[in-house]
Amino acid sequence: MDLRVFTEPQQGADYDTLLRVAKATEDLGYSAFFRSDHYLHMGSVDGLPGPTDAWITLAGLARETERIRLGTLMTAGTFRLPGVLAIQVAQVDRMSGGRVELGLGAGWYAEEHAAYGIPFPKEKLARLEEQLEIVTGLWRTPVGERFDYDGRFYRLSDSPALPKPAQPKVPVLVGGLGAKRTPALAARFADEFNVPFALPGDTERQFARVRAAAAEAGRDPSELVYSNALVICAGRNDAEVARRAGVIGREVEELRENGLCGSPGEIVEKIGRYREAGSERVYLQLLDLSDLDQLELIATEVKPQLD
Repeated sequence: MDLRVFTEPQQGADYDTLLRVAKATEDLGYSAFFRSDHYLHMGSVDGLPGPTDAWITLAGLARETERIRLGTLMTAGTFRLPGVLAIQVAQVDRMSGGRVELGLGAGWYAEEHAAYGIPFPKEKLARLEEQLEIVTGLWRTPVGERFDYDGRFYRLSDSPALPKPAQPKVPVLVGGLGAKRTPALAARFADEFNVPFALPGDTERQFARVRAAAAEAGRDPSELVYSNALVICAGRNDAEVARRAGVIGREVEELRENGLCGSPGEIVEKIGRYREAGSERVYLQLLDLSDLDQLELIATEVKPQLD
């Protein structure tokens, strides 16, 4: 089971905080550092010092880390024009030496769009489909050839389709719990499918939908990586678990039901249920970014039991 670290910086984190977490992620042997793509905090936190941009953050981390993969869960399709996004991701991939992955979603948080003057269109999934077509199409276009696209929402004419990423193919992640359109998009475009914050049974059902959609599209379903994103709240004892739950404003029993919460042994057992549901990778949502000790606990007492 591959373990990755997933952060939510909109809840309150500057670049230096994210750099410390990314360096700990690398030093402790995790495979990747991912972050959300939001411009407004959620819930009762104040979000200070304010939002950081996902791809500017990853560009900085690309130069200050050496091994870990870097990516988004998920880049909001409403924030960026697809041609611009293709340039940004390709540039950060080159800056990292080929360690970038692109999670791309439709965007959903209306309030952050209103707060920063970003249009929030109704037909977001249809736009996402075109965005995926354009970004992957630009990267696939051979050097020296041109890319054209005439869609309902976007039109590109005589594009040189540059720059190219360092990787021959940047992994693309699609995710969600939609029953039809989301699996169909994953079947067409994804290298990885992610189920966010769902129970093992719901995860298994959604993976089955994606596998069926992939087979219908003529793809081998095993070509995709299947993953989960789950909140983490680990402790050496009940008191430590309760303290960590309190810091992030959650109840222990709720976290045990909906996330990875408890002792290292409990977390290993819970991850085992996701493995049985078909998951190959877990993104650990670390909500307290000052708590590097929790990352060390998981790396030393959970991760070795999953190898």
